[in-house]
Amino acid sequence: MSLNRREFLHVMSLAAAAGMLPGTASAMSGGADKAAAAKASADIYNRPMKGKVRLLHITDTHAQLKPIYFREPNVNLGTGPAFGQLPHVVGQKLLKEIGVDAAKNPELAHAFTYLNFQDASETYGKVGGFAHLKTVLDMLRDQAGGSANTITMDGGDLWHGSGTALWTRGQDMVEASNLIGVDIMTGHWEFTYKANEVLKNLNKFKGEFVAQNIRVKEDSLFGDAYREMVDANNGTGLFNEEEARPFKPYVVKVINGERIAVVGQAFPRTANANPQANFPDWSFGLREQELQETVEKIRAEEKVAAVVMISHNGMDVDIKMASRVNGIDAVFGGHTHDGIPKTINVKTPNGGVCYVTNAGSNGKYVGCMDLDIQKGKLQGVSYSLLPVFSNVVKADAGVQKFIDDLYMTKYDDKIIESRRADAYVNKDRLGKTYGEILGEELAIAEDTLYRRGNFMGTWDQIIVNSLREEHDTQIAMSAGVRWGTSVLAGETITMERVMDETSMTYGETYKSEVTGAQMKDILEGICENLFQKDPYLQSGGDMVRLGGMDYTCEPNGSFGNRISDMRLDDGTPLEANKTYSVAGWAQVEAIGEGRLMWDVTADYLRRHKGDMKLKKVNHPKLKGVKDNPGIEAYDGEMA
Repeated sequence: MSLNRREFLHVMSLAAAAGMLPGTASAMSGGADKAAAAKASADIYNRPMKGKVRLLHITDTHAQLKPIYFREPNVNLGTGPAFGQLPHVVGQKLLKEIGVDAAKNPELAHAFTYLNFQDASETYGKVGGFAHLKTVLDMLRDQAGGSANTITMDGGDLWHGSGTALWTRGQDMVEASNLIGVDIMTGHWEFTYKANEVLKNLNKFKGEFVAQNIRVKEDSLFGDAYREMVDANNGTGLFNEEEARPFKPYVVKVINGERIAVVGQAFPRTANANPQANFPDWSFGLREQELQETVEKIRAEEKVAAVVMISHNGMDVDIKMASRVNGIDAVFGGHTHDGIPKTINVKTPNGGVCYVTNAGSNGKYVGCMDLDIQKGKLQGVSYSLLPVFSNVVKADAGVQKFIDDLYMTKYDDKIIESRRADAYVNKDRLGKTYGEILGEELAIAEDTLYRRGNFMGTWDQIIVNSLREEHDTQIAMSAGVRWGTSVLAGETITMERVMDETSMTYGETYKSEVTGAQMKDILEGICENLFQKDPYLQSGGDMVRLGGMDYTCEPNGSFGNRISDMRLDDGTPLEANKTYSVAGWAQVEAIGEGRLMWDVTADYLRRHKGDMKLKKVNHPKLKGVKDNPGIEAYDGEMA
């Protein structure tokens, strides 16, 4: 049963008393009428300006235009220097770290942890939605004295992650970001569209795209094809030819009389994690030294009161970078989907402080930082991470109309769903509206379906089960990506929820064969990426999801020694020299010959809709992490 608005306001008032969210106790009495309750609902997000400049931050929304459910992880392990450090703390220990009493503030415990997810979601309802984000952003702008006193930033993964984003090639999210007032953004999954599509979308974006760490490759810079593409997009894609920069490294905004520089840092390992064929002309990287030089130039020439960075590095990388680069006052991070309601204060090499933040994912939160600037210098910051409860926040009418109209768009033969020409268009969808396609009811969930976590989720199990059945294989592999919404047990699984999990521009499936030795090498390599103690050598993401086999993982082990005891579901050990059939999807370099992942999953759900209870989830056995505060209530075996 959902709380009514008055009941919700009551619990939120407790949060206000704890200092986590602002509120007004005077409007919370049991005798408050509906008008008073409606007024107080806006006061929940009341943030009186504590400085001269307000910075607003969203990130990793993954094209979720409508409110959704999203379960936070119960496994987010930190190894080496990250052990026990935010963001690698979950559940009860996280609440203690951030000062939230679950008994007094159950809505905040729900917002920031996986705890009691099913029941709490039924109580507090869905989160996010761009129409609701717009309302919250507008309130925060108004309370700062107007938009002229604020900057709204998006940290990337904005254009990707839904059916409508795939079918419009991200154009729907460009328009949505314009409507909610995004001023500055950087990127990652944006580059999984083709380069000319990226430039076309940036031409339609009313804000500014910044990325100091992307370069045009030398061969492209001196060739004709790249220049022709840039010319066709009004010069977008070649900001500084001498420095081979396709995009601005930073912008300076004058906000309430103060000059604020915003530096961009796109995902540095895009070329490792995503198909390079989509962006053959660009190179990515951390480029720490270039960042330091850029910041020094800003400090020397731009007369700024503050320098901040909008980043898609991932939080561990941001923390390390903040400790090695001077002159950055705050980092607004993304990529790792960490919803952390306080700053991590990192000491810089020259003894200063850099405030590192991350604003979660899926439109679930808005980060709000006020800069206390006096006599042209930053004196301190005030930061809050505000959950967007869509049952309480009124939807903005203009954005809601845009979403409604989008869902009335008809699927046509101009759509591109695949890298393979024979799979560009699904003829069964032709002539139907986006809403009709995405609203199809496929099955009823008998388990709470989620993805987020280092090892395995119930949504992942459905995906690997569908792959095995589609390609008749012993084993299935699915990428450990962090995007994808949740479905409550008892809730209808629609095509929209399937697209949330699978709709990428390289969703082709495949069937292959690997030896037991090759499987161990694959798992060891991915595990090294995840648990490598140096954040600069990680690529983000989580462990590959496996169906049809189990294994033991020792995250604190050394490279080549973390994976052991690999067995098929029937208990048969994998033999090094024996070959096994494997299905998978989303190959980065190759293009699979199988059907697209969303159609494979949808058909699986249609076939099994009468029996959706998961018989087994392939949680690996974990060794050596029992005392790690980044794991709690693990469903698999631990040694």
